[in-house]
Amino acid sequence: QVQLVESGGGLVQDGGSLRLSCAASGRTWSIYVMGWFRQAPGKEREFVAAINRIGFRTTYADSVKGRFTISRDNAKNTVYLQMNSLKPEDTAVYYCASNGKQTMSVLISEYNYWGQGTQVTVSS
Repeated sequence: QVQLVESGGGLVQDGGSLRLSCAASGRTWSIYVMGWFRQAPGKEREFVAAINRIGFRTTYADSVKGRFTISRDNAKNTVYLQMNSLKPEDTAVYYCASNGKQTMSVLISEYNYWGQGTQVTVSS
């Protein structure tokens, strides 16, 4: 089992920055791929970024590439999402997730551990 708790969301102006954190616990969480997803009002949940267990391999959705950076500190049991140059269309609830595997994935269906989410609102 992996338990995940997100924090760091809030209200920010267009062009601003936020850093989300995901505190993880569970005996083997550090060996798993971790991902960030988001869900805007009235829309389906979508992939944002993923990182492998060591942190040297990452992948991003095209919509955030070059603006967002995913990272992890296994010693601190934390995964981060640094979000720069935020846009109003980035407004959503952001979720941290684990797929319980060591294989990278962008598919929501392959992630079986989820946090409760943190709201990010970008004002224009």
